[in-house]
Amino acid sequence: MFSSRHLREFAKVGGRMLVFGLAMPMVNGFIVTGLATLVGLPMGSAFVLGAVAASASYIDAPAAVRATFPEANPSIYLTSSLGITFPFMVLAGVPLVWEMAAFWQGL
Repeated sequence: MFSSRHLREFAKVGGRMLVFGLAMPMVNGFIVTGLATLVGLPMGSAFVLGAVAASASYIDAPAAVRATFPEANPSIYLTSSLGITFPFMVLAGVPLVWEMAAFWQGL
């Protein structure tokens, strides 16, 4: 409820948060699936590890931000993690991480 009252403040940084919320999970997934393949993990394991790395931004980030920066605006960190990154990962991010793992396995 508190964060919904401050959504106007999210509009000030919304564009940057949209880019960050979509790009960083993919960067993390790409790097981690590559490293997992490099150390010899099979495709499925590399995919799961990459998906977890890509998803970390909305799983634990809101709690970490709230605990570390109590003065931080929850409308920004909750909306970006649960309103941007989570739906993206559910709809497109997980299949993209699968493709990243397949890419690395094919090299």
